[in-house]
Amino acid sequence: MRSGNVERKTLETGISAEWCLDGSGSCEINTGIGFFDHMLTLLAKHSFSDLVVHAVGDLDVDSHHTVEDCGIVLGQALKEAVGDKAGIHRYGNCFLPMDEALIQVCLDFSGRPYLVFDADIPKVQLGIYDAEMTEEFFRALAMQAGLTLHIRVLYGKNTHHIIEAIFKGFARALAEAVAFDSRVHGVMSSKGTL
Repeated sequence: MRSGNVERKTLETGISAEWCLDGSGSCEINTGIGFFDHMLTLLAKHSFSDLVVHAVGDLDVDSHHTVEDCGIVLGQALKEAVGDKAGIHRYGNCFLPMDEALIQVCLDFSGRPYLVFDADIPKVQLGIYDAEMTEEFFRALAMQAGLTLHIRVLYGKNTHHIIEAIFKGFARALAEAVAFDSRVHGVMSSKGTL
């Protein structure tokens, strides 16, 4: 079973996460941010991975530190879980509709972290979740996991739908990228390393 287990404690947050890539979509999520818990639940379900996340943060300030630090911890757990990347597809891509919204997520376990976030998301709150934290979460995750990650919102009006489609699209692209392929010997690179 490919899994990563990471704990991180700062003066602003205390976070623990376990990410098992070879799971069934089960999860145990508690960040204190209802909408974010919903998004992480969708991430587990649609990536067919098992995810445990417990976070305590300074929510009396806002959601920023908790969401970003969860991205850091989950990125580190994902990097640990994927290991040496031998035998995996490496790349993943997903177009995902959610009602009026359509998004595309493309990713590469290149070891060269980069984020392109082409999304005009209204700066609103969904419960206590700041919608603009979506970009910060995925930036932190991509940087820590060593992912090249492109997220593009083609269109959409409802903020909830747009963000939910992003998380689901990331999950589906991730599932594709980490899937084993018997045709892949070693890593999927002509250099022999990622």
